[in-house]
Amino acid sequence: MTQALTGKVVIITGASSGIGEAAARLLAEQGCQLTLAARSVDKMESLAEELATDCLVLHADMTQPADIANMVERTLERFGRIDVMLANAGIYVPGQFADGDIDSYSMMLKLNVDGVFRCAHAVIPIMKAQGGGDIIVTSSISGHVDIMGEPVYSASKHAVQTFVHTLRRQVAADGIRVMSLAPGPVANPMQWLYEAEEQKRAVEEVGSHLASEDCADAILFMLSRPPHVTIRDLVILPQMNRI
Repeated sequence: MTQALTGKVVIITGASSGIGEAAARLLAEQGCQLTLAARSVDKMESLAEELATDCLVLHADMTQPADIANMVERTLERFGRIDVMLANAGIYVPGQFADGDIDSYSMMLKLNVDGVFRCAHAVIPIMKAQGGGDIIVTSSISGHVDIMGEPVYSASKHAVQTFVHTLRRQVAADGIRVMSLAPGPVANPMQWLYEAEEQKRAVEEVGSHLASEDCADAILFMLSRPPHVTIRDLVILPQMNRI
């Protein structure tokens, strides 16, 4: 059994590329109304023109509390409600901790952790007042496995996992589901520096990476479960991944 998503109002952070863009395309096909939020407004405006649904495009930096507050306020003004917060924005800084730039690590924690906290905090009162809603956080396999090559990134995703598990219990009685999507390596602009054809080969031939569309399909599955079902954690891995 599934629930229809037609008419649902969805905020997608990090909507200009990768998983956010793929999720926007798929949810638009389901009849959702979308707020697309990221720093790359031109990319999102081009995306919105392609989607057969009502879209609000906003410049929003998830490290800036005022941008998050404006994103939520403008969405309410436009659509009158918020059914889904897809807290997807994030950055990836791997490498040997001792050799890395501490300011880059600090910025990653601010975006990957504090940005998620603030997005959830901003929409929970709204969802409580309207009788429910869904919060989905884009986490990572790194939130489940300690990966030596990315200590701070793994720390950020472990924090997200703990937040999802505990917040879920606090707001379940209000009809709010809190869920985490934890993919393995994804062939998207955050992790993958090659051209589109090489990304495609990594997904289809090598099997070493997921496609952003795989993650979007997983998000659709989570959102379309009936209201009494919560997919707390959904881990998806490419077939050849050895984690």
